[in-house]
Amino acid sequence: MPKEWIVSEPFQIDRSEYAIGEKIFMVVEGLEFDEKGQIDIMRSLNATHHKVWDSIPFDGAQKLEFNFYFESQISKIEVFCSVDDIIGKWSLVFRGTNYPNIDFEIDKRVVPGSNIKPVC
Repeated sequence: MPKEWIVSEPFQIDRSEYAIGEKIFMVVEGLEFDEKGQIDIMRSLNATHHKVWDSIPFDGAQKLEFNFYFESQISKIEVFCSVDDIIGKWSLVFRGTNYPNIDFEIDKRVVPGSNIKPVC
């Protein structure tokens, strides 16, 4: 799918929808020196509950720019045991800042070669 860059000030991801097994790229550019916090990658369970996939710390005093990616895949370690745990609405939450969340979705499409067998 084409890139569409979803932006929340210095944070941006390359699209709003992903397939299972697809890499989700994030670019961080223009952090202020005194900005410090963490990015929580969260899967919405319902209107009030979320499951945290991972947390990535950031500190502008150490790096003003960086890139990273994570892969939407089944993981026993992360307790995302089946495709049902992955498909749906996700958010990047920027703790320690006033930046709005970036929302995205992982749909039912599967990248060829991706493991879709339950692991838990």
